[in-house]
Amino acid sequence: MASRRTFLVVTLLAVPGLAACAAKTTAGAGSTAVAISANDTACDLGVSTVPAGATKFHVTNNGSKTTEVYVYGLDGAAFTKVVGEVENVGPGTSRDITATLTDATYEVACKPGQTGDGIRTKLTVTGGAAAAASSPVATADRQVALTTDGKAITGAPATAKTGETIEFTLTNNGPAARALEFKDPAGAVAGVSASIQPGQSGKLTVHLDKPGTWDVNVEGDNVPDITVTLTVG
Repeated sequence: MASRRTFLVVTLLAVPGLAACAAKTTAGAGSTAVAISANDTACDLGVSTVPAGATKFHVTNNGSKTTEVYVYGLDGAAFTKVVGEVENVGPGTSRDITATLTDATYEVACKPGQTGDGIRTKLTVTGGAAAAASSPVATADRQVALTTDGKAITGAPATAKTGETIEFTLTNNGPAARALEFKDPAGAVAGVSASIQPGQSGKLTVHLDKPGTWDVNVEGDNVPDITVTLTVG
């Protein structure tokens, strides 16, 4: 599956023949930076526990294949809920993922060749139960229904207001599983839905906090993204 939130950036030095050492660095109150060293056979976070809150994953691909990396939360009994992702991380390059993590267990999956379930590493997030319980639930200002046949997206609005929160429902009429993804004007992933099977619908609530052109993507495994734009102003 293909995807794409201000924090301290962790830089890794790639040494030929050696995997870079992954590390975690706190980046001010409530934010954390985690370095991920990915290659063709490993997905090394270097840490197993981080505090709850805003988290930035700095992915460095030390392998020979283009990779993509997902952060999965639990959806029922399976780690299938996408809370952050990055794709097209070429050999010797780095990309970032940002996500807000609550007190729970997650799985980070590196997918060399951008296929399959990936090489998975568990990540435990602690200390966020009280904060999560006291946080207000986001209320959508409106609902928008989208559909896809696997080739196009219909129903997407052309414009929205800065500060608006919209609940999008995507109905997948295509032949394979798809997910709905939003990217803000800077190219950061603002939200990704869980995988939506053919004939089913899924929801994603997005807070449009920045003016500019947002990308609305429908993505799937081993297929190009379907993209329309949303002008927020």
